[in-house]
Amino acid sequence: MTGRIHSFESFGTVDGPGIRYVIFTQGCPLRCKYCHNPDTWEVNAGTEYTVDEVVNKAMRFKTYFQNNGGITITGGEPLVQIDFVIELLKKFKELGVHTCVDTSGITFNPNNEKVVEKHLELIKYCDLFLLDIKHIVEEKHIELTNVSGKNPRSFAKFLSDNGKKMWIRHVLVPNITTDEADLRETKAFIDTLKTVEKVEVLPYHTMGKVKYDKLGIKYPLEGVEPPSKEQISLAKEILGVEKKC
Repeated sequence: MTGRIHSFESFGTVDGPGIRYVIFTQGCPLRCKYCHNPDTWEVNAGTEYTVDEVVNKAMRFKTYFQNNGGITITGGEPLVQIDFVIELLKKFKELGVHTCVDTSGITFNPNNEKVVEKHLELIKYCDLFLLDIKHIVEEKHIELTNVSGKNPRSFAKFLSDNGKKMWIRHVLVPNITTDEADLRETKAFIDTLKTVEKVEVLPYHTMGKVKYDKLGIKYPLEGVEPPSKEQISLAKEILGVEKKC
């Protein structure tokens, strides 16, 4: 089996616990206004690899991640290539490697039996999910990402119901995801989930703008500055950054 990969990072420190070998897959159906990797959107771009090629490439760095670290598969949206991701996870689990998937949950559909079955297979081999809650308010989620947030919210409940550990991530963008009422609604939703180990507030930054310029794409948040210290502190206070279970 083959999949399309955008890039690799051999010494990741912000994509799960410990030091991680990070695999960036190609393809994403979302168009988040704050996305800093627009070069991962196109599903047919990137470089084609077999499962074994990716695993062998990662295991060269086992010395770095074997103690309290592991492998993180991100994107793009990795679950666009869910069959490929499942096979990667299987291989890594056979090798005793801690596995993590960073996802928006957009590929999940609770009303599609085949899709649910595929995601049930996925969670057998993944130790931890990093789940991005883009926006809790449906209309604002669509405005921010160009897609509905119903499936991602359903995926969060699916993980919780099936006892899968997750870290919740929320990108903080001034005047888009900083509203206090929205943050409190996000917190209320998180509190319905039984397996959240950690909540992370990720301040928006403009480092991805150069990629839009290179691709000839208009940057959606032109002129928007990163959040203030006060906005970050408020979000952390409302959402909580401590371990929950």
